[in-house]
Amino acid sequence: MGLVQLPESFAEQARAFTDGTKTPVEPRDAATVVLLRAGADGPELYLLRRQVSMEFAGGMCVFPGGGVDPRDFDSAVAWAGPSPAEWAERLGTDEAKARALVCAAVRETFEESGVLLAGESADSVVADTTGDDWEADRIALENRELPMTEFLSRRGLVLRTDLLGAWSGWLTPVFEPKRYRTWFFVAELPEGQRTRDVSTESDHVVWERALDAATQAEERTILMLPPTYLTCIDVGQHASPEAVIAEASTRTVDMFTPELVPSGDAFTLTTPPVADALLATRTIQYGAQGLR
Repeated sequence: MGLVQLPESFAEQARAFTDGTKTPVEPRDAATVVLLRAGADGPELYLLRRQVSMEFAGGMCVFPGGGVDPRDFDSAVAWAGPSPAEWAERLGTDEAKARALVCAAVRETFEESGVLLAGESADSVVADTTGDDWEADRIALENRELPMTEFLSRRGLVLRTDLLGAWSGWLTPVFEPKRYRTWFFVAELPEGQRTRDVSTESDHVVWERALDAATQAEERTILMLPPTYLTCIDVGQHASPEAVIAEASTRTVDMFTPELVPSGDAFTLTTPPVADALLATRTIQYGAQGLR
């Protein structure tokens, strides 16, 4: 099943990449975190609306996240929870990249929401990150003036990697000018911490029930790329954040790349195998008007 319908002119351009006429852009590794909290009618998730001026996914509602960079590969970072070898198995990659992806997930979540998945020990978590000193460190991390390793070491903290769960993986189609190989994680908002509208890449943030967010995308009151939309539905099948985290403990990531396929007089992008079952739960079809 396809979610995104493409005009013939776009399809011709896309085929130039699949037939070898054009060379795809090399994708950048990235991590994104579905931050969850309990709601009255199921899990709620934290969404940021990206600035319209952003080159990639401008105006779209997304989860906190971003690209992996060299500082995330520092093997000296304080670590608690599953080992890099265990994460490598879950994420379908090698240990060095698995370590970097987990570090990037924690770092980006702090940079874009103010939530820090770290504690003074393997069984504690920071209770409050809203003070001026925390904000100064967050900005320094965001500006790449402060390495994550130094930030944690100075504060006597360890990464609580056990607070993360592996969920899914999406690779941007070959014909896009900017491409990301993105690992999706899930995590519950730690007790005592609060999200803050701090990201310079967004103009609005909101906590929304997962299935309500999917409905808003279907009704076009908000904009989402297919991976975000399907993740909202997927997470919304569970009764609580704890149930989502439990489900994540059973998953390993298979990276999915949407491909161009004919659909009647138009073309669509393919979706992962789980999409058919998820979309069958919806009364409005996200792709009915060729959303993009």
